[in-house]
Amino acid sequence: MDTIVDSLMRKGWLGSGGVAVLIALSLLLAARLLLPREDRRLVHLPFFLLVLCGVAWAIALFYERDTYAGRLLRLAQLFLLLASMGKSSFLIVIHAVLAKRLSFPLPRIVQDIIQIGVYLGVALITLRAAGVEPGSLLATSALLTAVLGLSLQDTLGNMFAGLAIQAERPFQVGDWIQYDAAPEHVGEVTEINWRATRILTLDHVTITVPNGALAKSSIINFSRPEAITRRTTTIYAPYQVSPNRVKTALIQAAQETPGVLRMPPVTILTRGFSERGVEYSVRFFINNFRERETIFSMVNERLWYALSRLNVAIPVPRRHIEIEQLSDEQAQKRLEAEANRRLRVLEHVDFLKPLPRKLLIELADSAELRLYAPGEYIIHQGEVGEEMFIIERGKVGVVLERAHSERHVAELVSGQCFGEMSVMTGEPRSASILALVETEVMAVGKQAFKSIIEQNESVLEEMSEILAQRHHELSRESAEEESCDRKTQPAMLLNRIKSFFSTVHPPAGKG
Repeated sequence: MDTIVDSLMRKGWLGSGGVAVLIALSLLLAARLLLPREDRRLVHLPFFLLVLCGVAWAIALFYERDTYAGRLLRLAQLFLLLASMGKSSFLIVIHAVLAKRLSFPLPRIVQDIIQIGVYLGVALITLRAAGVEPGSLLATSALLTAVLGLSLQDTLGNMFAGLAIQAERPFQVGDWIQYDAAPEHVGEVTEINWRATRILTLDHVTITVPNGALAKSSIINFSRPEAITRRTTTIYAPYQVSPNRVKTALIQAAQETPGVLRMPPVTILTRGFSERGVEYSVRFFINNFRERETIFSMVNERLWYALSRLNVAIPVPRRHIEIEQLSDEQAQKRLEAEANRRLRVLEHVDFLKPLPRKLLIELADSAELRLYAPGEYIIHQGEVGEEMFIIERGKVGVVLERAHSERHVAELVSGQCFGEMSVMTGEPRSASILALVETEVMAVGKQAFKSIIEQNESVLEEMSEILAQRHHELSRESAEEESCDRKTQPAMLLNRIKSFFSTVHPPAGKG
């Protein structure tokens, strides 16, 4: 090595046609051509080093070769030229060959170590050219090295921990991790450098965690090996309600929540029995960890609505006592107010107007109020239903499902009803009904209608005419008008209603 360096310095390796300069220019040009377009700006540094080398050579022309200034300038030329060649070679091997050709990019911290090694090698060659033996220099500075090692102990520990993180890759930039038990220490990795890793939390607070601390912690990666993660929420139900009813309602409510994945499916575990009632764990999967708190909140809301529709109150601890004393007169007034409320809703339904007030009151007594969250389906197209619904407050959308697509055809508001054809004829639901806002509906079942019709069968003809007109208008709006004559449709509908409720009387016997 001494012979090569001395030979280069003595024989004018920076002169015109110098082989070393030609090699440096060739490497620089190769890096420029081989690097991807977005990385070509990296050749600025080796080009700048080569320009500085030329400047040092030009200044050295004004000094004698054996003078102190002349020899110092030649050492500077050597360092700058070798540094330019080393940087160009680094760009070709690391960025052009490994990253682009072989699709094997090295971690940033490993690239930094290789570059430092290149510059250290150039420095050692330059020191050797100056007549300094690097080995003896390091030996004489052992005490200084020990002092620096002790003072930089934490820094070096973080650096080697960063190397271990890059080698093992327990997480990468863009992953969501939790590095200790504290729930606020969950965030997205934004940077991994020599000393520390930066994490951005949902509160938009950046936490800088030393790599040494991360290396000693248990790291939970929510983004690897896949972005799907399971979340769990807990809800209580009274002992009086069977687990089967509760689980069915909770699964449907959670599964239809936006952001919850269909697969893997929602599952319910009966965790135990406590002073509050039966404890259920609702387990669901998401693939958008950034929105986990929002989805978690929406699931809890849907669970509340689901239990509300079952007339199931979420129990409080039994040690919590609520006492409400009502006189018989107050209780009677409350019942009458609820009955009048249901009656007013039924009075707005057009096809129920033929019913005498007595029968309408009886129908109102059997009705049931139910509450739905925005975005929940009240009924689904194609399912068999024996209930009709009147909107007490809120707004719903009528959705037709065709060939894996959905089309919103109408909106219904307070006072309007839906599902009447299913409850009167037993036919499957012709459309899905979606709650657009928080909506409270009154549900009336087949058995209630059967009791009414048995008491006054004469109203069926008027009701069938009104239903036939409503069905005709709905068919026309959805471009599915039936081919039968409108004049005979009420009679056909009347027969279907009688058949469904089994109210057709047999003809009188002969003789």
